Amino acid sequence: MTLTRETLTGFLTAFNAHDLNAIMGYFADDCVFYLPRGATPRGNRYEGKADVRAGLAQRFAGTPDVHYGDDQHWVCGNGFGVSEWTLTGTMLSGRQIEVRGVDLLEFDEEGKIRRKDSFWKILD
Repeated sequence: MTLTRETLTGFLTAFNAHDLNAIMGYFADDCVFYLPRGATPRGNRYEGKADVRAGLAQRFAGTPDVHYGDDQHWVCGNGFGVSEWTLTGTMLSGRQIEVRGVDLLEFDEEGKIRRKDSFWKILD
């Protein structure tokens, strides 16, 4: 399967709909997802579809109105994509968040996400 810009925009659309079933349809069974925050310099790591789904559900619960906008997407060779976006939302504490970030996405030969690594700007 050929990776296209439409694949990347569709993935982000699923995130904005908070549709875990649609989101997980993009992931390979042996996927890995790195959050931008966590206990290690690489961020929290989720491995396998069940673990990734649980991590994303927790993320949506923590920022129920999270939205990714002002986005751009690039296909970088066979099997790699980059999505740039501005994340906005309200955390459960009531704190508003707005950060610029990117996802580095590695796809397998079937067009499913093997690795999603997210990065955010750090706000002072």
